[in-house]
Amino acid sequence: MKRREFLAAAAAAGGGLLFFPRWARGLTASGGKGQGSLPGAEVSPWEWDPLLLGGRQDLEPWAAGQDEVHLVILHTNDTHSRIDPFPMDGGPHQGLGGVARRAALVRRIRGEHPHVLLLDAGDIFQGTPYFNFFRGEIELRAMSAMGYDAATLGNHDFDNGVSGLVDVLPHAAFPFVSANYRIEDPDLAGRVQPWVVREVGGVKVGIFGLGIAFEGLVPRQLHEGVSYEDPYGAAQGAVAHLRRQGCSLVICLSHLGYRYSGERPSDTLLAQKVEGIDLILGGHTHTFMDRPDVYSDADGRSTLVHQVGFGGIRLGRIDVLLAREGDPAPAGSPGAAPHRQVGPSPGDLPGGSRTAAPFRPLRWRGGDYVVGPALD
Repeated sequence: MKRREFLAAAAAAGGGLLFFPRWARGLTASGGKGQGSLPGAEVSPWEWDPLLLGGRQDLEPWAAGQDEVHLVILHTNDTHSRIDPFPMDGGPHQGLGGVARRAALVRRIRGEHPHVLLLDAGDIFQGTPYFNFFRGEIELRAMSAMGYDAATLGNHDFDNGVSGLVDVLPHAAFPFVSANYRIEDPDLAGRVQPWVVREVGGVKVGIFGLGIAFEGLVPRQLHEGVSYEDPYGAAQGAVAHLRRQGCSLVICLSHLGYRYSGERPSDTLLAQKVEGIDLILGGHTHTFMDRPDVYSDADGRSTLVHQVGFGGIRLGRIDVLLAREGDPAPAGSPGAAPHRQVGPSPGDLPGGSRTAAPFRPLRWRGGDYVVGPALD
C-alpha cells in the first residue's frame, strides 16, 4: 500500500472488529456469496458469535483419528512496525494490537494444539517510530521470539533499500519466501527463497511467496538488484515443485492485494488462474475480511483466500483436518478429490518423478482473533 493510502486507511478502516466468527465445520463451496466476493467465489455457510474482542473462547480440537492430522495455521499481514497497541486517542483501533498480546495468544494456542504454523504476508516494516529508529530490527526480533515459520516481502519492506533489508535480516530466525522476485543482489539472494517446506505432524506443507509490482510503490534505487516477474507463472512453477516434493498442503503468502478492478494481479485472480493452491494468505490492501473467499475447481478442490487487515489488530486462524490418502472421505467433504496435476506430466519434469502427497484436506474451519484488551 502506498504511504498516503496507508495513513488514510489507518484512520478509516474499522468495521467488523468486535466479533469472533466460528467457522462452519465441513466447509463447502456451496452457499451464499461472501461480502466482497467476485462472481464464482462462493463461500460456505457461517455462524457468528458476538464475542467482544475475541474473549478467551477457542475452537475445540477435532477428534482426529489415527490417520488424521489437525493443523492450525495462524497468520498476520501488514503489521507495519506496530509493536505497541494503538494509542488511546479516540481512533477506531485504540487499544488494539500489540506484539506482547499477540505473543501470549500464539503461546496459548500452541499450548492447546501440537501442530501449529505461524505465517506473515509482508509489510512488516514502516508505520511507527520503531522502524524509524531501529530500521526493522525490533520487528524481526519480536517475530522470531514468537516463532514465525515463514514470511514474504511487502513493498514497505524495501523502504530502507535492499542494503537496509539485508542489514536487519540476520535478526529473523525464520525464512523469507518470494517466488516472483528475481533477486540478483548477492547479499539478499541467499536470504530469500522461492519456497520452503515444513513438516508438521507428519504432513509436508509447502509455503511460497508472491510480491507486488514495484512500479509506483518502490523507487528503483530502493529495489536495485530485485525485479518483479509474473506472479501467476511463478505460482504455477512453485505449486508444481512443491507437489513433486510430496507436499499435502500448499500455502501462498501473497502481497499482491485482495482484489482490484481490471486485470491487475490479485489474490482473487490468483485463486482462479492457478490450480493446486490450498490457501492464499494475503496482504497489501489492508482488507478486513469477515470470512475467506472459497474457490472450487472442477475436481472439487478448494482454494481459500483470506486477509486480516493491518497493524496486528487481528490474528487469523485457519484449521484444517487432513486424512492419510486411501482413507475414505466423508460424503460432501471439500478437498476429497485428489490434487489436480499442475504443469507437465511427471515423466516430463526434470529432476525425477513426482512424490505422491500422503495426506489430503478433509475439513476446514477457523476464525480471526481480535488482539485487544480482552486477551490481557
